[in-house]
Amino acid sequence: MNEGSTGPRRLGSIVGALVAPTSLVTGLLYYFGYYHAYWFFAYFGVNSTVLDFSTADYLRRSLDALWVPMTVTAAVGLLAFWGHDLLRGRLTAEAPPQVLQYAVPTLTGVGFLLALGGFWSTLTETFLSRILALAPLSLSVGVTLLAYALHLRRAVAAAPPHPPPAAVDPSGDDAGSPGSDPDSVGTTDDDTASSTRLAPAARPEWAALVEWAVVFVLIGLGLVWAANDYAASVGESRARTFVAQIADYPSAVLYSERSLSISAPGVRETRCHDPKAAYAYRYDGLTLILRSGNQYVLLPYQWTRADGVALVVPQSDSVRLEFGPPPNLRAVAQNPMC
Repeated sequence: MNEGSTGPRRLGSIVGALVAPTSLVTGLLYYFGYYHAYWFFAYFGVNSTVLDFSTADYLRRSLDALWVPMTVTAAVGLLAFWGHDLLRGRLTAEAPPQVLQYAVPTLTGVGFLLALGGFWSTLTETFLSRILALAPLSLSVGVTLLAYALHLRRAVAAAPPHPPPAAVDPSGDDAGSPGSDPDSVGTTDDDTASSTRLAPAARPEWAALVEWAVVFVLIGLGLVWAANDYAASVGESRARTFVAQIADYPSAVLYSERSLSISAPGVRETRCHDPKAAYAYRYDGLTLILRSGNQYVLLPYQWTRADGVALVVPQSDSVRLEFGPPPNLRAVAQNPMC
């Protein structure tokens, strides 16, 4: 049995029978979108769970979180497959390349150190934990190198033995030519034994399946861990960008039937004197982050992380929003009309 191809193929069919691929992909996208939203709004002090995001909202956010990881993973995987094809061509040549004598121990050593560092980082904080996604990638890459080194070792062991080169008679006649003395052929018992060595016994299918399952689980967990860290970093990075560009976002004037008692830097409350006004209070100095789950998330233009507050206002008939240009593009009246 060719474990290099049959094992993963058999494992994939088993997993596909237990878990629908679409459900698995949707679940992962939802997970990464959740962490993207969580850390984006956590930067403003808002718990994203109160915003009632839908599944579609999380799936859209997951694209921003996974664009770079998926691109990098696809590029690295493509290069790895091309490199494997080149090496496999060398393995099928007349003799195994001498580089394998150094490649297999090197891959084993490097893979062991990386896998050990990544695994240790899951138990406690290490120097790998200080760099974004380095610890999980160390685990995934280390396990991949260990598995590939073992694959190369088995491929070389399973390759058919190469016959020793024919001995040449000093007189110029080939030692193995017709008419020559069979006893003079330049072979020994050791050569005969090495040329007739038996191939290693094939392992049972369940052992190969368990091995590939453990390898894929460790690599997958490392990649999910790395993507999760990256999603959280992207969410917070997008929040920082929003704050840095907040002066360019459209203003959102909030009208309310009753006083909302908003106390935030740069937010001005105006009481309308018209007794017939449907909305008696007006609030300037705000911009809208998003509307989700029948709720508005508003941020003051003068928001700072030290003392800023974000507003979550339920959407209802008692409030309304009026949008306009950013404050730096228009002159705000000292006594705005309601």
